[in-house]
Amino acid sequence: MTTSEQTPGQGERWVLQFCHGYDGPFLDCARQYAVLFQGTPYKVCTVYLTGKPSAEVERGSASDEVIFLDYSSAQVRGLKLAAIRDFRRIAASRDFALCIAHRFKPIYVALLGSSLPVIGVHHAFGDYKRRSRQLFANFFRKRLALLGVSNAVRDDMRACLPGWPAERIETLYNRIDVEAIQAEQVSREVAREQLGLPPDAWVVGNVGRLHPDKDQATLIRGFALALPQLPAGSLLAIMGSGRLEVQLKALAVELGVSEAVRFLGQVPNGRRYFKAFDLFVLTSDHEPFGMVLLEAMAAGLPVLATDCGGAPEVVGEPQALFALGDHAMLASRLSALPTTERKGAEHAVKDCFTDAGAHARFWSLGLMPSRKS
Repeated sequence: MTTSEQTPGQGERWVLQFCHGYDGPFLDCARQYAVLFQGTPYKVCTVYLTGKPSAEVERGSASDEVIFLDYSSAQVRGLKLAAIRDFRRIAASRDFALCIAHRFKPIYVALLGSSLPVIGVHHAFGDYKRRSRQLFANFFRKRLALLGVSNAVRDDMRACLPGWPAERIETLYNRIDVEAIQAEQVSREVAREQLGLPPDAWVVGNVGRLHPDKDQATLIRGFALALPQLPAGSLLAIMGSGRLEVQLKALAVELGVSEAVRFLGQVPNGRRYFKAFDLFVLTSDHEPFGMVLLEAMAAGLPVLATDCGGAPEVVGEPQALFALGDHAMLASRLSALPTTERKGAEHAVKDCFTDAGAHARFWSLGLMPSRKS
């Protein structure tokens, strides 16, 4: 167990944040919840169940203390007794008001390893479809509250736990630090040079694993159908890698658009280059939220997305949505956009998807326990 070198003072009140790991979007998830307590009397200790100690992760966690339990994924299968013992030791080390645990495994460890109230944050669908998990949650329901990252995830949990009061299963949207992301993003000219895209082409962008869940096949089919109506030299640029790369490239050849479809591969910190695109399209199958949409909006891009999962909540405009797998409807949306006044087509990041908006929402939910006498 590795911790940052910091000694808690007497009389301080703490929040314990427990994360499965910091891969992918989950480091920023930890940051999002840590900053909810900035400007309050609470300090935040963030614990990562898996993942090697990292100074960069410590900085990115926005926490007063960071602890790395350094377990492997294999070590936290099954009963996770060692992790429960470690968690119990941490929970007893100072005056924690509650635990915020991300995903089911940390919720499980936190409830068995302490007597703290636990706020469980869920980032995916189906976490309580298993009967065993329903029984577990019901057993601990007096000190467990649940948050979904979208209304779609919240409603999925409510359907699986029908006996719970609605106020115990609520929504707290994922969010971004808009100014920080915009400061990272490079100009259109620099982005296109870095990605090898021509300076004057009209470019449709997509970012995601090349995986069936992301459904880039529908994107390629829709783009191919719309291409005759798009500006001359238009391109589709797909940023990401995965097991479907060969199949997707073959589909572009089959549809006669291989010269107009660019596979950019895995691009480190890809959101820096979003201004290279003229439009961003998300074709994912039931995305629980759609953080990439917020990052595209922060770049000032118009966006299109499937009308399922959490994406409609992020986009918020019916004309920017299309039915899952409906490449003809997508083609119609694509064909209309180049002739749309750019300013009117852009999507702004709504307040509820910013740190400030989430702060107000979290504290309005009344989830913080009163101070012990």
